[in-house]
Amino acid sequence: MIDWIPLEYYSPLFYFLLLSLILVLLLDSHLNKVPSYKPLQNTAFILLFFSIIYIGLRPISGRYFGDTATYARIYNSYMAGVSVNTTKDIAFNVFMKISSYFMNVHIFFTLCAILYVGPLYKASKIWFRENWFLGFLFLLTTFSFWAYATNGVRNGIAGSLFIFALTKKNNFWRFCFIVLSVLVHKSMLLPVAGFLLANFYNKPKKFILFWLLCIPSSLIAGGVFEAFFGSLGFDDRLSYLTDGNVNNDEFSSTGFRWDFLLYSSTAIFAGWFYIIKKKYQDKVYFWLFNTYVFANAFWILIIRANFSNRFAYLSWFMIALVTVYPLLKVNLLKNQYKKLIFILFLQFSFTFLMNIILKN
Repeated sequence: MIDWIPLEYYSPLFYFLLLSLILVLLLDSHLNKVPSYKPLQNTAFILLFFSIIYIGLRPISGRYFGDTATYARIYNSYMAGVSVNTTKDIAFNVFMKISSYFMNVHIFFTLCAILYVGPLYKASKIWFRENWFLGFLFLLTTFSFWAYATNGVRNGIAGSLFIFALTKKNNFWRFCFIVLSVLVHKSMLLPVAGFLLANFYNKPKKFILFWLLCIPSSLIAGGVFEAFFGSLGFDDRLSYLTDGNVNNDEFSSTGFRWDFLLYSSTAIFAGWFYIIKKKYQDKVYFWLFNTYVFANAFWILIIRANFSNRFAYLSWFMIALVTVYPLLKVNLLKNQYKKLIFILFLQFSFTFLMNIILKN
């Protein structure tokens, strides 16, 4: 366990290290027309191992790392001999129980970090080849990355497994990893539904129109949608739509979150630009974009609800890929490397603003 860093500085240190790296990339992008591949790839490998160790060996604290303390309590109960007595997120609970036979809680959290960060690294390597370090960095600098590394651990792992599933060309293995992501966290049924729809109805313009229509619909009748989805009962997390802030969640503020809507819209605009304006054609990107739009539209409909950030994550875990996937695959812009790093800087600026400046 890394216990020599004061708890109040633990998360900020991660963000300041990322900020330093991005400032170096900004300088490099102004000095070179293409990335300095070898040094940056070596740096990315260091970042990969550092992020896994830093996330995995964090201190056990509910105040600073949300549900980390809850996961630790459940894990310690499994170590004490308690059996798995739930069908909710069964794959993750069985994984916890099996792990409890062989490792302490800190090694377990490190293994969780591997399962969270590893698939993102592997997906970047498969999709972006020599540009993998930029794709990986985009994923690590998103607004929700740290929160789902240290708080929503199950959801974070499930999202990473879903992304990894989309790298599989074999339909059987893609199906297996998608099912596994749902068994780790049942809420993944929402992006899975979007993915299935994208396979049978690849109409990005129609998806964008649907997303736009959800904004006035939510403004006019948001409470109706919250009550409707909350009454479905297919997942107990939908009770968040109608229950109060029973856990005193720091991100539970309600109301129409124009700031988060603006953040979400950046990926909608990017997809419109690539697909409609630039005529970019890529099956995987169509999957990512249409799935993102579908899941994000659902969140817009219930945007005022308690804990709406938990539903927003069901699209946000793909936001970096939707924003930059084509730019890491082909040349679409003049001075593309410089513009790509500027987009990275803008993305991280929002992350830094929300998690460091406004949080303190």
